[in-house]
Amino acid sequence: MKVFVVGSNGQIGKQLVHLLKQSDQHTVRAMVRKEEQAEAFNKIGVETVLADLEGSVDGIAAAAEGCDAIVFAAGSGGHTGADKTLLIDLDGAVKTVEAAEQLGIERFIMVSALQANNRENWNEKIRPYYVAKHYADRILEQSKLTYTIIRPGGLLNEPGTGKVAAGENLERATIPREDVAGTILAALTEEKTFKRSFDLVSGDRNISDALKSL
Repeated sequence: MKVFVVGSNGQIGKQLVHLLKQSDQHTVRAMVRKEEQAEAFNKIGVETVLADLEGSVDGIAAAAEGCDAIVFAAGSGGHTGADKTLLIDLDGAVKTVEAAEQLGIERFIMVSALQANNRENWNEKIRPYYVAKHYADRILEQSKLTYTIIRPGGLLNEPGTGKVAAGENLERATIPREDVAGTILAALTEEKTFKRSFDLVSGDRNISDALKSL
């Protein structure tokens, strides 16, 4: 499966690109915004394409043409205002869904946020981010795509353990970004994740078993 990774230069995206490159089951195309980002991936033999989530749906579709699956792992980042959150985490995500539909790419994985589906449990400090994630997820769920929405808890830069908990209404907790990337990789072909959304935090089950039990 050729996987188009949106947000390849982000912390989860970079780890996912490396996992896909090492995989004997998949190939990868990394979408980035800047030439220097593309050069860094090209140096390690990763196919890249320049495109911008603030651009057109047609531009995103042209970048993803020929791929079999799309992973949306982009984010405006913690240092931008609510305007960028709206443009990237909401509109950028929806434009990517529209591009997938336009191309007939059915498999789509969205990286969301823990309990984004439940307004009562949103983190008040980053409420605009949760609003963006909530509605982007809802639009994906209403599409005809074979979607998976992964809602990770607080993201850590420490090494992954390969052990997670996946399910609905999980308690607020943390998870290494490496384990989120590993979960995305496993979810690509795990049918138990098709047309499903779930919270994801560190736990005591290996990733494959956790996803099979959804």
